Amino acid sequence: MGSSEMCRDLAGEVEKLLKTSNSYLRKKAALCAVHVIRKVPELMEMFLPATKNLLSEKNHGVLHTSVVLLTEMCERSPDMLLHFRKLVPQLVRILKNLIMSGYSPEHDVSGISDPFLQVRILRLLRILGRSDDDSSEAMNDILAQVATNTETSKNVGNAILYETVLTIMDIKSESGLRVLAINILGRFLLNNDKNIRYVALTSLLKTVQTDHNAVQRHRSTIVDCLKDLDVSIKRRAMELSFALVNGNNIRGMMKELLYFLDSCDPEFKADCASGVFLAAEKYAPSKRWHIDTIMRVLTTAGSYVRDDSVPNLIQLITNSVEMHAYTVQRLYKALLDDISQQPLVQVSSWCIGEYGDLLVSGQCEEEEPIQVTEDEVLDVLEGLLVSNLSTPVTRGYSLTAIMKLSTRFSSVNRIKKVVSIYGSSIDVELQQRAVEYNALFKKYDHMRPALLERMPIMEKTASNGPTEIVQTNGETEPSVPDTKHPPLVTQPANQVRERSRSHDISVLTIAGRFSVTDDNGLKIEFTFERANPNIAVITIHATNTTEADMTDHDLTKYMCGSMIDFCSNTFQLQLLSPSSNIVPALNQGSVTQVIRVLNPQKQQLRMRVKLTYTHKGSPVQDLAEVNNFPPQSWQ
Repeated sequence: MGSSEMCRDLAGEVEKLLKTSNSYLRKKAALCAVHVIRKVPELMEMFLPATKNLLSEKNHGVLHTSVVLLTEMCERSPDMLLHFRKLVPQLVRILKNLIMSGYSPEHDVSGISDPFLQVRILRLLRILGRSDDDSSEAMNDILAQVATNTETSKNVGNAILYETVLTIMDIKSESGLRVLAINILGRFLLNNDKNIRYVALTSLLKTVQTDHNAVQRHRSTIVDCLKDLDVSIKRRAMELSFALVNGNNIRGMMKELLYFLDSCDPEFKADCASGVFLAAEKYAPSKRWHIDTIMRVLTTAGSYVRDDSVPNLIQLITNSVEMHAYTVQRLYKALLDDISQQPLVQVSSWCIGEYGDLLVSGQCEEEEPIQVTEDEVLDVLEGLLVSNLSTPVTRGYSLTAIMKLSTRFSSVNRIKKVVSIYGSSIDVELQQRAVEYNALFKKYDHMRPALLERMPIMEKTASNGPTEIVQTNGETEPSVPDTKHPPLVTQPANQVRERSRSHDISVLTIAGRFSVTDDNGLKIEFTFERANPNIAVITIHATNTTEADMTDHDLTKYMCGSMIDFCSNTFQLQLLSPSSNIVPALNQGSVTQVIRVLNPQKQQLRMRVKLTYTHKGSPVQDLAEVNNFPPQSWQ
């Protein structure tokens, strides 16, 4: 209960009592010194002289508390740690006497002499031997003796063995000793006590990276723990099982983990599915096996998988050109069996839209092709559009797949009817897609085959991580993330609009002017005039307040409209060329560009602005949505 002030005042008295002849007082003084050090660490050196003789004590209580005091000092001060490393041989002798001595009724627990002191010494040895070759070598033999001579039939012996294992794994021990420690943990996995099994799995999980092969020898026992009734043990066993997966055992381990995924509680399914995806991507022996494995996950735990599983599988399928016919046939069969797993339905819809011609033609060489007609395929996709199991996103995939099939199937009239029906859907996103697709049929039919052709192979580089998939207006496109600036558009446009104000862009509106400024000093000012009641002329002026020019051709590209996107189909734009592709430093010039907006319905103007440029050698990206245009620009 003593405060830090009390500890300062009484530390000297405590230090004197450490030298008293009364062993009971010495024990209490050592415990009090531990408290003083915790409260006022700078008083630690005061107790250094008194600790020199503590380990020569015969009294169990004094020796025990002395080890506790030394441990506290070593943990709190690197200097003390160096100083006390010379005590390792003395600690080794004490521990050896404890394990070699016979029955000692005073401190015996289940036939083991003074197990509490043994555990304390093992912890202190662990601290002293960490990152020190000489100290580690001095304690290797005694650790081996404790590991091989300790009785394991009682819990007290297992406690000592567990502490021994932790010490062996934490110091610079010999390889044979580390294998012995892992074998002890392997025996723990067979123990009836679930607490012992849990600590064994936790310890193996910590050591699997450094002693992978030794842990692999206990793989079958670890996998058996997946069937344990205890939730904590199952979770640790699952984590350890994934850590053991490599190129040699991928097939067997995935078989066990997929079986676990089928039968496990819902709380495990999301993590297990993610683990299977990562392991399959890293160690898949073939593309067919990889696709089959991911499809197995989607069919058994599809509603639990992460959001990025759909685009990642789409990318995998797209890049496996030789597997397109096999994949679309497998996915079509999966749709016939179950449409409740939405990620599976989305991937299936995408693939049928891309490779529906391969499905109907029966080109599958991997297995016996099925006989499917165009109408049967369209029946399935239309069924998804009306199913109450389908989410809005799934319906978007289905409608896009039907539209894609207008260039692969001969049933174009049927597809036109479906598209026209959903032009009045209460789902705004689905309605927008249907209206756009309907416009393709009516106004731009000559462009439709080119717009709906198959997706190209999606590039994926190790340096940038997985390719991200961008889905906009039903079309899926690859987008490789920038390692310095994450992509700003990786989801449907309506979702981008909802979050676009989170970026560091300030907006200012004054009368007939409107400006957007990012935090790097790029300012874009909009001025307005009316050429006639239906046309607004917007002039963009980009200036740069920093000391370095802002370059990169993409700046002018984005300013001229590819990322200045009016959020309504009622507007028509005419974009003129920008005056330059460099924004000079220190406001010494500006880049201008003119946009003419035809707005006959007098709709309020809204636009998304993406600022992309290179500044001081680094690419910069910011995104903002502009909703508060001055009324005179559109009324």
